[in-house]
Amino acid sequence: MVIFVNWKELLENRSRLFWLAHTAGWFGFAFVHYLGSLQHDSRDIFVVIIFLNAYAGWLFTVPLRYIYRKAWNFPPIKIALVVILSSYFTGVLWQIVKNINYWEIYKHGYEPESWFMYTQNSLGSFYIILSWSGLYFGSKYYQMLQIEKQNVLKANAVAHQAQLKMLRYQLNPHFLFNTLNAISTLILIEENKTANTMVTKLSEFLRYSLDKDPMKKVTLESEIQALQLYLAIEQVRFEDRLQLDFQINDNCQQALVPSMILQPLAENAIKHAIAVQEQGGRITISVNRFADDLLIEVADNGPGADIINGNLHRESGVGLVNTRERLQALYNEKFSLVVSNNQPTGVKVNLRMPFQLS
Repeated sequence: MVIFVNWKELLENRSRLFWLAHTAGWFGFAFVHYLGSLQHDSRDIFVVIIFLNAYAGWLFTVPLRYIYRKAWNFPPIKIALVVILSSYFTGVLWQIVKNINYWEIYKHGYEPESWFMYTQNSLGSFYIILSWSGLYFGSKYYQMLQIEKQNVLKANAVAHQAQLKMLRYQLNPHFLFNTLNAISTLILIEENKTANTMVTKLSEFLRYSLDKDPMKKVTLESEIQALQLYLAIEQVRFEDRLQLDFQINDNCQQALVPSMILQPLAENAIKHAIAVQEQGGRITISVNRFADDLLIEVADNGPGADIINGNLHRESGVGLVNTRERLQALYNEKFSLVVSNNQPTGVKVNLRMPFQLS
């Protein structure tokens, strides 16, 4: 019969872990003394004495656990006093038992001259019990620090998730404002059929975005579908003025990316490149893999912009700031977002993030 031990569950059960460590420690004590006895010409019964002594130590140190629990919240000086007195008292009792075992069993009923001799060599036993006490407090403090560390990690994880959700959902009001404003304009100029088409496509896009968990990454293929839903809304407004070019490497389709990471970049291109030109323009989305990185580029052929150190001089809106903060929260320093002038005209945004598969 094979016994499988769930070590994680064992380590999390502090009571069970104590008994395991306590027993293993005293067994190790007995084993070391047994190895030491091999250097001397001892009778076989001395092995029994060794394990009787270890068993006595095992029994006498169990009450210390409950004494130290009571003293756990005492001031440090009181804790030290309790530990020293408890260890000394336990060490003396243990030494008495060890002397009885040695004289009564191993020496065949040898009687010392004075009962005081039963406490002989108590100092060595005191040091051993004091060491046991030190290990007990050390392990307790270690467990306490681990619990505190886990609590801090959980708190940071909750705060991290809240930040990601805030950044992710911040896109919807921003996008809705622009889209609803465009629909309102269409209604004012009595382009009701076009406005109705935009409302329909808007509902499809929102249904898609709300179905996606903001805490989970999505495949690039899924993200491109979401982007196409958004661009379909904008094509209703701009018609032939908005031209699109997708250049997606086939081996990148299943790569994982943050949900709704491309939409704000495309929205920036439409706002600053397509809408400001009477003839419209072209947006090119390129995705490739280089080594362990996923490379994404969103470029337009608009009038360009002032760029300082890889950032737009006009960067005061939600889109690029939001995208950079989301990438920072998800990948720490393992990403880059660089804005540069496109050739011959326009602006391009290059993203680099770790290549991950679902």
